[in-house]
Amino acid sequence: CGVSKFPWSYDSRETCLVLEGEVIVTPNKGEPVKIQAGDMAVFPQGMSCTWDVTKAIRKHYNFD
Repeated sequence: CGVSKFPWSYDSRETCLVLEGEVIVTPNKGEPVKIQAGDMAVFPQGMSCTWDVTKAIRKHYNFD
């Protein structure tokens, strides 16, 4: 995913390992969280948020 900003919702749980890049994820009604290369993140099913990709992202991911 290149540098961009967009809304996103999760229909199922996603676990991801960020290989390259940086993103600020802001859950609806939540605080922003920076996720960057080397970080592992879990996004729960039903979560809605805004992704603000500040450096192009490359990641491995799995939907449960």
